[in-house]
Amino acid sequence: MSLDQSLERVLARFEELRDVLASGTLPPEDFASHSKEYSDLEPIAESIAALRSAQGEMGDLGELIADTDGDPEMKALAEEEFQALKTRMPELEHRVRVMLLPRDEADARNAILEVRAGTGGDEAALFAADLLAMYQRYAAIQGWKFEVMEASETGIGGIKEATASVTGRNVFSRLKFESGVHRVQRVPATEAQGRIHTSAATVAVLPEAEEVDVAIDEGDLRIDVYRASGAGGQHVNRTESAVRITHMPSGIVVAQQDEKSQHKNKAKAMKILRARLYEAERAARDAERAADRRSQVGSGDRSERIRTYNFPQGRVTDHRINLTLYKLDRVLLGEALDELVDALTAEDEAARLATISD
Repeated sequence: MSLDQSLERVLARFEELRDVLASGTLPPEDFASHSKEYSDLEPIAESIAALRSAQGEMGDLGELIADTDGDPEMKALAEEEFQALKTRMPELEHRVRVMLLPRDEADARNAILEVRAGTGGDEAALFAADLLAMYQRYAAIQGWKFEVMEASETGIGGIKEATASVTGRNVFSRLKFESGVHRVQRVPATEAQGRIHTSAATVAVLPEAEEVDVAIDEGDLRIDVYRASGAGGQHVNRTESAVRITHMPSGIVVAQQDEKSQHKNKAKAMKILRARLYEAERAARDAERAADRRSQVGSGDRSERIRTYNFPQGRVTDHRINLTLYKLDRVLLGEALDELVDALTAEDEAARLATISD
Protein backbone atom coordinates (compact mmCIF):
# COMPACT_ATOMS: atom_id res chain seq x y z
CA MET A 1 0.00 0.00 0.00
CA SER A 2 1.40 3.43 -0.97
CA LEU A 3 1.76 6.29 1.50
CA ASP A 4 -1.12 8.19 -0.15
CA GLN A 5 -3.40 5.15 0.12
CA SER A 6 -2.50 4.75 3.80
CA LEU A 7 -3.25 8.44 4.43
CA GLU A 8 -6.62 8.19 2.68
CA ARG A 9 -7.55 5.13 4.73
CA VAL A 10 -6.66 6.87 8.01
CA LEU A 11 -8.56 10.05 7.09
CA ALA A 12 -11.62 8.06 5.99
CA ARG A 13 -11.70 6.17 9.30
CA PHE A 14 -11.15 9.41 11.27
CA GLU A 15 -14.04 11.14 9.50
CA GLU A 16 -16.25 8.07 9.95
CA LEU A 17 -15.58 8.02 13.70
CA ARG A 18 -16.17 11.79 13.96
CA ASP A 19 -19.55 11.49 12.25
CA VAL A 20 -20.63 8.48 14.33
CA LEU A 21 -19.64 10.12 17.62
CA ALA A 22 -21.41 13.36 16.64
CA SER A 23 -24.58 11.54 15.60
CA GLY A 24 -25.45 10.42 19.10
CA THR A 25 -26.64 7.04 17.76
CA LEU A 26 -23.70 5.00 19.08
CA PRO A 27 -24.66 2.34 21.68
CA PRO A 28 -23.26 3.21 25.15
CA GLU A 29 -21.14 0.03 25.25
CA ASP A 30 -19.27 1.13 22.08
CA PHE A 31 -18.80 4.79 22.97
CA ALA A 32 -15.59 4.40 25.02
CA SER A 33 -13.75 2.28 22.42
CA HIS A 34 -14.78 4.55 19.53
CA SER A 35 -13.81 7.67 21.50
CA LYS A 36 -10.38 6.22 22.25
CA GLU A 37 -9.81 5.29 18.60
CA TYR A 38 -10.86 8.79 17.53
CA SER A 39 -8.51 10.32 20.11
CA ASP A 40 -5.63 8.12 18.90
CA LEU A 41 -6.24 9.07 15.24
CA GLU A 42 -6.64 12.82 15.87
CA PRO A 43 -2.89 13.70 16.04
CA ILE A 44 -2.27 11.56 12.93
CA ALA A 45 -5.06 13.39 11.07
CA GLU A 46 -3.57 16.74 12.11
CA SER A 47 -0.12 15.71 10.83
CA ILE A 48 -1.65 14.54 7.55
CA ALA A 49 -3.47 17.88 7.23
CA ALA A 50 -0.18 19.75 7.79
CA LEU A 51 1.52 17.61 5.12
CA ARG A 52 -1.31 18.09 2.62
CA SER A 53 -1.35 21.85 3.28
CA ALA A 54 2.39 22.08 2.62
CA GLN A 55 2.03 20.01 -0.57
CA GLY A 56 -0.78 22.31 -1.76
CA GLU A 57 1.28 25.43 -1.04
CA MET A 58 4.23 24.01 -2.97
CA GLY A 59 1.95 23.33 -5.93
CA ASP A 60 0.62 26.90 -5.92
CA LEU A 61 4.10 28.37 -5.53
CA GLY A 62 5.39 26.14 -8.35
CA GLU A 63 2.74 27.54 -10.70
CA LEU A 64 3.66 31.09 -9.69
CA ILE A 65 7.35 30.42 -10.32
CA ALA A 66 6.60 28.83 -13.72
CA ASP A 67 4.53 31.82 -14.87
CA THR A 68 6.73 33.50 -17.48
CA ASP A 69 4.66 36.70 -17.34
CA GLY A 70 4.75 36.97 -13.54
CA ASP A 71 6.27 39.79 -11.48
CA PRO A 72 10.01 39.03 -10.98
CA GLU A 73 9.88 40.22 -7.36
CA MET A 74 6.87 37.99 -6.59
CA LYS A 75 8.57 35.06 -8.32
CA ALA A 76 11.69 35.60 -6.19
CA LEU A 77 9.58 35.54 -2.99
CA ALA A 78 7.72 32.45 -4.23
CA GLU A 79 11.02 30.69 -4.95
CA GLU A 80 12.24 31.46 -1.42
CA GLU A 81 9.04 30.09 0.16
CA PHE A 82 9.11 27.06 -2.16
CA GLN A 83 12.66 26.15 -1.07
CA ALA A 84 11.74 26.57 2.62
CA LEU A 85 8.77 24.20 2.21
CA LYS A 86 10.88 21.75 0.20
CA THR A 87 13.39 21.64 3.07
CA ARG A 88 10.60 21.06 5.60
CA MET A 89 8.76 18.40 3.56
CA PRO A 90 10.94 15.36 4.54
CA GLU A 91 10.33 16.12 8.24
CA LEU A 92 6.55 16.31 7.69
CA GLU A 93 6.55 13.06 5.70
CA HIS A 94 8.72 11.31 8.29
CA ARG A 95 6.41 12.35 11.12
CA VAL A 96 3.39 10.96 9.27
CA ARG A 97 5.18 7.70 8.40
CA VAL A 98 6.20 7.17 12.04
CA MET A 99 2.64 7.78 13.18
CA LEU A 100 1.40 5.20 10.67
CA LEU A 101 3.70 2.47 12.04
CA PRO A 102 1.81 -0.36 13.75
CA ARG A 103 1.82 0.33 17.46
CA ASP A 104 2.83 -2.25 20.01
CA GLU A 105 -0.46 -2.98 21.76
CA ALA A 106 1.40 -2.95 25.07
CA ASP A 107 2.94 0.54 24.67
CA ALA A 108 0.22 2.34 26.62
CA ARG A 109 0.26 -0.17 29.48
CA ASN A 110 1.72 0.05 32.95
CA ALA A 111 4.78 -2.11 33.61
CA ILE A 112 6.28 -4.59 36.03
CA LEU A 113 9.98 -3.80 36.49
CA GLU A 114 12.33 -6.52 37.71
CA VAL A 115 15.96 -5.82 38.69
CA ARG A 116 18.37 -8.61 39.68
CA ALA A 117 22.01 -8.59 40.74
CA GLY A 118 24.19 -10.50 38.30
CA THR A 119 27.87 -11.38 38.39
CA GLY A 120 29.96 -9.42 40.86
CA GLY A 121 28.80 -10.34 44.37
CA ASP A 122 28.12 -7.45 46.76
CA GLU A 123 29.12 -4.88 44.14
CA ALA A 124 26.51 -6.28 41.72
CA ALA A 125 23.87 -6.05 44.43
CA LEU A 126 24.82 -2.42 45.15
CA PHE A 127 24.61 -1.63 41.43
CA ALA A 128 21.18 -3.31 41.22
CA ALA A 129 20.04 -0.98 44.02
CA ASP A 130 21.44 1.99 42.06
CA LEU A 131 19.46 0.96 38.99
CA LEU A 132 16.25 0.54 40.98
CA ALA A 133 16.75 4.02 42.46
CA MET A 134 17.42 5.43 38.96
CA TYR A 135 14.11 4.09 37.66
CA GLN A 136 12.30 5.34 40.76
CA ARG A 137 13.65 8.86 40.21
CA TYR A 138 12.84 8.68 36.49
CA ALA A 139 9.28 7.63 37.32
CA ALA A 140 8.92 10.62 39.66
CA ILE A 141 10.13 12.98 36.89
CA GLN A 142 7.58 11.43 34.49
CA GLY A 143 4.77 11.79 37.03
CA TRP A 144 4.35 8.01 37.34
CA LYS A 145 3.57 6.00 40.46
CA PHE A 146 6.40 3.67 41.48
CA GLU A 147 5.72 0.93 44.02
CA VAL A 148 8.32 -1.60 45.14
CA MET A 149 6.35 -4.84 45.46
CA GLU A 150 9.13 -7.14 46.57
CA ALA A 151 12.81 -6.63 47.42
CA SER A 152 15.46 -9.04 48.68
CA GLU A 153 18.11 -6.88 50.36
CA THR A 154 21.72 -7.78 51.18
CA GLY A 155 21.97 -5.76 54.38
CA ILE A 156 24.70 -3.41 53.10
CA GLY A 157 22.44 -1.33 50.88
CA GLY A 158 22.35 -3.71 47.96
CA ILE A 159 19.54 -5.84 46.55
CA LYS A 160 19.66 -9.38 45.22
CA GLU A 161 16.42 -8.80 43.33
CA ALA A 162 13.47 -6.43 43.38
CA THR A 163 10.12 -6.13 41.64
CA ALA A 164 8.28 -2.84 41.19
CA SER A 165 4.97 -1.77 39.71
CA VAL A 166 5.17 1.38 37.54
CA THR A 167 1.87 3.08 36.76
CA GLY A 168 1.22 6.06 34.51
CA ARG A 169 0.94 7.27 30.94
CA ASN A 170 2.75 5.20 28.27
CA VAL A 171 4.99 3.55 30.86
CA PHE A 172 5.85 0.43 28.87
CA SER A 173 6.65 2.36 25.69
CA ARG A 174 9.24 4.42 27.60
CA LEU A 175 10.79 1.58 29.62
CA LYS A 176 10.65 -1.42 27.27
CA PHE A 177 14.15 -0.84 25.87
CA GLU A 178 15.66 -1.15 29.38
CA SER A 179 15.41 -4.96 29.36
CA GLY A 180 18.82 -6.63 29.26
CA VAL A 181 22.16 -6.76 31.05
CA HIS A 182 23.44 -3.49 32.53
CA ARG A 183 27.19 -3.49 33.26
CA VAL A 184 29.02 -1.24 35.72
CA GLN A 185 32.73 -0.43 35.90
CA ARG A 186 33.86 1.30 39.09
CA VAL A 187 36.07 1.05 42.17
CA PRO A 188 34.05 -0.57 44.98
CA ALA A 189 34.04 1.18 48.35
CA THR A 190 35.59 -1.98 49.84
CA GLU A 191 38.48 -2.04 47.32
CA ALA A 192 41.64 -0.97 49.14
CA GLN A 193 43.90 -1.08 46.06
CA GLY A 194 41.71 1.25 43.99
CA ARG A 195 41.17 -1.36 41.27
CA ILE A 196 38.24 -1.04 38.92
CA HIS A 197 35.78 -3.93 39.15
CA THR A 198 33.22 -4.96 36.55
CA SER A 199 29.85 -6.33 37.65
CA ALA A 200 26.37 -6.53 36.21
CA ALA A 201 22.66 -6.52 36.90
CA THR A 202 19.76 -7.65 34.74
CA VAL A 203 16.61 -5.65 34.10
CA ALA A 204 13.32 -7.00 32.77
CA VAL A 205 10.39 -4.76 31.87
CA LEU A 206 7.06 -6.58 31.43
CA PRO A 207 3.81 -4.99 30.28
CA GLU A 208 1.21 -5.27 33.01
CA ALA A 209 -1.54 -7.69 32.04
CA GLU A 210 -5.24 -7.38 32.73
CA GLU A 211 -7.26 -10.37 33.86
CA VAL A 212 -8.89 -10.56 30.43
CA ASP A 213 -5.48 -10.84 28.72
CA VAL A 214 -4.43 -14.07 30.38
CA ALA A 215 -6.78 -16.89 31.33
CA ILE A 216 -5.38 -18.59 34.43
CA ASP A 217 -6.97 -21.84 35.51
CA GLU A 218 -7.01 -22.03 39.31
CA GLY A 219 -6.38 -25.77 38.92
CA ASP A 220 -2.99 -24.95 37.36
CA LEU A 221 -1.83 -23.12 40.49
CA ARG A 222 -0.12 -24.43 43.58
CA ILE A 223 -0.41 -21.86 46.35
CA ASP A 224 1.79 -22.18 49.43
CA VAL A 225 1.52 -19.92 52.46
CA TYR A 226 4.24 -19.45 55.06
CA ARG A 227 5.52 -16.99 57.63
CA ALA A 228 7.24 -13.94 56.23
CA SER A 229 10.84 -13.60 57.40
CA GLY A 230 13.31 -10.78 57.38
CA ALA A 231 17.08 -10.46 57.59
CA GLY A 232 18.74 -12.91 59.95
CA GLY A 233 15.73 -15.18 59.93
CA GLN A 234 13.71 -12.95 62.27
CA HIS A 235 9.99 -13.31 61.72
CA VAL A 236 8.30 -10.21 60.37
CA ASN A 237 5.00 -11.53 61.76
CA ARG A 238 3.64 -14.62 63.44
CA THR A 239 0.95 -15.40 60.85
CA GLU A 240 1.34 -17.22 57.57
CA SER A 241 0.91 -14.12 55.42
CA ALA A 242 3.62 -14.81 52.81
CA VAL A 243 2.42 -16.40 49.57
CA ARG A 244 4.22 -18.43 46.93
CA ILE A 245 2.33 -19.23 43.71
CA THR A 246 3.58 -21.84 41.26
CA HIS A 247 2.04 -21.96 37.79
CA MET A 248 2.39 -25.65 37.06
CA PRO A 249 2.20 -25.63 33.20
CA SER A 250 4.93 -22.98 32.79
CA GLY A 251 6.92 -23.57 35.96
CA ILE A 252 6.82 -19.86 36.81
CA VAL A 253 7.10 -19.22 40.57
CA VAL A 254 6.16 -15.91 42.21
CA ALA A 255 6.53 -15.15 45.92
CA GLN A 256 5.27 -12.16 47.90
CA GLN A 257 5.72 -11.31 51.57
CA ASP A 258 5.88 -7.50 51.84
CA GLU A 259 2.28 -7.08 52.99
CA LYS A 260 0.99 -8.23 56.38
CA SER A 261 -2.17 -9.49 54.72
CA GLN A 262 -2.10 -12.87 52.97
CA HIS A 263 -4.87 -11.63 50.66
CA LYS A 264 -2.80 -8.58 49.55
CA ASN A 265 0.31 -10.70 49.02
CA LYS A 266 -1.68 -13.13 46.88
CA ALA A 267 -3.12 -10.26 44.80
CA LYS A 268 0.39 -8.86 44.18
CA ALA A 269 1.77 -12.29 43.30
CA MET A 270 -1.05 -12.86 40.81
CA LYS A 271 -0.35 -9.46 39.22
CA ILE A 272 3.30 -10.42 38.63
CA LEU A 273 2.37 -13.93 37.44
CA ARG A 274 -0.13 -12.49 34.97
CA ALA A 275 2.52 -10.10 33.57
CA ARG A 276 5.06 -12.90 33.13
CA LEU A 277 2.54 -15.17 31.39
CA TYR A 278 1.40 -12.29 29.16
CA GLU A 279 5.00 -11.55 28.18
CA ALA A 280 5.58 -15.25 27.44
CA GLU A 281 2.53 -15.23 25.15
CA ARG A 282 3.79 -12.08 23.41
CA ALA A 283 7.21 -13.67 22.87
CA ALA A 284 5.66 -16.83 21.43
CA ARG A 285 3.39 -14.80 19.17
CA ASP A 286 6.34 -12.79 17.88
CA ALA A 287 8.61 -15.82 17.39
CA GLU A 288 8.27 -15.68 13.61
CA ARG A 289 9.66 -12.14 13.71
CA ALA A 290 12.69 -13.16 15.77
CA ALA A 291 15.20 -12.34 13.04
CA ASP A 292 13.74 -8.86 12.60
CA ARG A 293 13.62 -8.24 16.33
CA ARG A 294 17.28 -9.17 16.73
CA SER A 295 18.21 -6.57 14.12
CA GLN A 296 16.35 -3.88 16.04
CA VAL A 297 16.89 -2.32 19.45
CA GLY A 298 14.80 -3.52 22.32
CA SER A 299 14.75 -7.22 21.55
CA GLY A 300 14.20 -7.76 25.26
CA ASP A 301 16.88 -10.44 25.48
CA ARG A 302 18.00 -10.41 29.11
CA SER A 303 21.29 -12.13 28.23
CA GLU A 304 22.23 -9.26 25.92
CA ARG A 305 24.62 -6.65 27.35
CA ILE A 306 22.89 -3.44 26.46
CA ARG A 307 24.59 -0.70 28.45
CA THR A 308 27.79 0.10 30.38
CA TYR A 309 28.05 2.60 33.25
CA ASN A 310 31.70 3.61 33.56
CA PHE A 311 32.29 5.62 36.75
CA PRO A 312 35.99 6.53 36.29
CA GLN A 313 35.16 8.16 32.94
CA GLY A 314 31.73 9.44 34.00
CA ARG A 315 30.12 7.92 30.92
CA VAL A 316 27.17 5.75 29.96
CA THR A 317 27.35 3.80 26.69
CA ASP A 318 24.38 2.08 25.08
CA HIS A 319 25.89 -0.66 22.92
CA ARG A 320 22.80 -1.21 20.75
CA ILE A 321 23.02 2.22 19.16
CA ASN A 322 26.65 3.09 19.99
CA LEU A 323 25.58 6.17 21.94
CA THR A 324 27.82 7.50 24.71
CA LEU A 325 26.78 10.21 27.15
CA TYR A 326 29.25 11.78 29.54
CA LYS A 327 26.43 12.41 31.98
CA LEU A 328 26.65 9.41 34.30
CA ASP A 329 25.48 11.30 37.40
CA ARG A 330 22.48 12.80 35.60
CA VAL A 331 21.52 9.46 34.07
CA LEU A 332 21.54 7.79 37.50
CA LEU A 333 19.44 10.66 38.85
CA GLY A 334 16.90 9.87 36.12
CA GLU A 335 17.35 13.34 34.61
CA ALA A 336 19.23 12.34 31.44
CA LEU A 337 17.69 8.89 30.98
CA ASP A 338 15.23 10.40 28.49
CA GLU A 339 18.13 11.11 26.12
CA LEU A 340 18.84 7.37 25.93
CA VAL A 341 15.15 6.45 25.72
CA ASP A 342 14.49 8.96 22.93
CA ALA A 343 17.50 7.76 20.92
CA LEU A 344 16.48 4.10 21.31
CA THR A 345 12.91 4.91 20.29
CA ALA A 346 14.10 6.81 17.21
CA GLU A 347 16.40 3.93 16.21
CA ASP A 348 13.56 1.44 16.60
CA GLU A 349 11.27 3.60 14.45
CA ALA A 350 13.95 3.93 11.78
CA ALA A 351 14.48 0.15 11.72
CA ARG A 352 10.76 -0.51 11.38
CA LEU A 353 10.32 2.15 8.71
CA ALA A 354 13.10 0.50 6.70
CA THR A 355 11.09 -2.72 6.54
CA ILE A 356 8.02 -0.98 5.08
CA SER A 357 8.02 -0.41 1.33
CA ASP A 358 6.29 2.65 0.01
